[in-house]
Amino acid sequence: MKYIISYAPHHQHFIDIELVIPVNGDKTTVQSAAWRPGRYELGNFTKNIRGWAAFDAYAKPLTFRKINKDQWEVNTQGVKELHVKYSYYAADLNAGSTYVDDNQLYMNPVNCCMYVPEIMKEPLQMELLLPEGYRIATAMKKGKEKQEGKLYRHTLHADNFEELGDSPLIASATIKHNTFVMDGIEFHLWMQGECKPDWARIINDFFIFINDMVMMMKGAPVKEYHFLFHIVPYKFHHGVEHLASTVIVMGPSYNLMKDDLYNDFLGISCHELFHSWNIKTIRPVEMYPYDYTRENYSRLGYVYEGVTTYYGDYLLLRAGVFSEFEYLKANQREVQKHFDNFGRYNLSVADSSFDTWLDGYVSGIPFRKVSIYTEGSILAFITDMFIRKHTTNKNSLDDVMRILYHDYALKGKPYSEDTYKLVVEQAAGGASFDTIFNNYINTAADLEIPFREALNHIGMVLHTSPAKKYCERYWGLKVTEEAARYKVTSIAPGSPGEASGICVNDEIVTINGHILKANFHDWCAFYENEEVNLVVLADQVRREVKISTIPGKEFFPLYHMTKTRSANLEQQAAYRIWSNREY
Repeated sequence: MKYIISYAPHHQHFIDIELVIPVNGDKTTVQSAAWRPGRYELGNFTKNIRGWAAFDAYAKPLTFRKINKDQWEVNTQGVKELHVKYSYYAADLNAGSTYVDDNQLYMNPVNCCMYVPEIMKEPLQMELLLPEGYRIATAMKKGKEKQEGKLYRHTLHADNFEELGDSPLIASATIKHNTFVMDGIEFHLWMQGECKPDWARIINDFFIFINDMVMMMKGAPVKEYHFLFHIVPYKFHHGVEHLASTVIVMGPSYNLMKDDLYNDFLGISCHELFHSWNIKTIRPVEMYPYDYTRENYSRLGYVYEGVTTYYGDYLLLRAGVFSEFEYLKANQREVQKHFDNFGRYNLSVADSSFDTWLDGYVSGIPFRKVSIYTEGSILAFITDMFIRKHTTNKNSLDDVMRILYHDYALKGKPYSEDTYKLVVEQAAGGASFDTIFNNYINTAADLEIPFREALNHIGMVLHTSPAKKYCERYWGLKVTEEAARYKVTSIAPGSPGEASGICVNDEIVTINGHILKANFHDWCAFYENEEVNLVVLADQVRREVKISTIPGKEFFPLYHMTKTRSANLEQQAAYRIWSNREY
């Protein structure tokens, strides 16, 4: 198969795609991927396609019919070469999308490049018609560049459709590039967008955490890896993993090298690179191989996303890139999310993994489920401490990942839920993992007890303090403020907020007759311990509610972790081994 990519005019955001297919039969089925690896929900990419048509090698139209939402059948009787042409709308810029404007062509081929299932394992090429001066950032192999009028034809090669679909690209004349080599592996850093990267600082920090990661895994699945960064002028945080590359969108660009955003930049980069092992190479049995035509249900999201989230920050601590304060700050966000989400009582993390295919990555209805990232990362820490405790800190979760990589992935074997449990028990010296596996991974549960026990192993404790906002602490209401408008986003069970009749997504417009103008929290504190009247707006209907506190009851406490002053020598030693620093 061969893909020919062109586009014009850019401001309309359409990419023109021609797929050239060798034919061997009277009927040819052309398939669009139903989803993209890295996001375990249906993508419905064909909603972005217009003008789908089929021709022979002499531009003669061929008859075809659409079989389902992402599959076409073309009548190719007597035809040796099929040409499929269509336009793909590319107007969204995120880490898993396809986008075109006056400055760049950005493609995730799995979104927009169709394929023929019978020949998807055969080598293929992509030809891109690009303006003069454009460079291409991608993990695909690059071929010749040839001038054709005012444009230049660039050729890329992939061994099969899976490699093509797993190889995003950015083509631009303004993309910034740097590179370094570590243990024979080439690492490329590409940055598209207005930014001023401090290359020396970035490469130094990347070298440190990548070295720790490769040493931990005792080898890497690729010899060349590309970080593709979109640096945007607005707040954004999104990354998508691939075997030999990642796309990361970060912003705002003017804060890139400032501490908070830079630490996020390091954290997401470490996370996405670890995926090169965990999910791109170490795969659940349900995704071995990928089936692009339908859902690939798996209950193991707490491993492929949760363990990766844990290591994304933990490796930065252990390698010395993050201070203890920076690590705890990043980790605290996940811990707080867990305790703020009462979905932990309704759906297990394993079931929530299965259900990413149902309602994706949005929160969905209130407190229905948990996150494979948040709960998964906490469970990864709990599992790590379980192994360390039962082996006197000789083994750890590192051993689990190495076994899955060397004894399974590199031998062409996927892993199952039972496999993961077995390997954890193997790393833990034969100790039973039943309690954690049955009661916390496969059952909806609060993780506070096992989390506190895990922290205790390394001399740390979990503290709580009252919520800072009155409406959260006493009414059990979380609200977001945007343009002086207050929208209810969460309501604690058993709280005055729940009893009042307020609903999620209601907008609070007045308190005791005062119209709110960026002062809701001030008025809440002013009427402390008093019953108040609120006017809320939902679906253009106004209604009045009364709300008051419940004596002795508080909600949405804040959580943070610290080292204990009374840690014994065993706890201090465990902390030192885990963190690679003194207690």
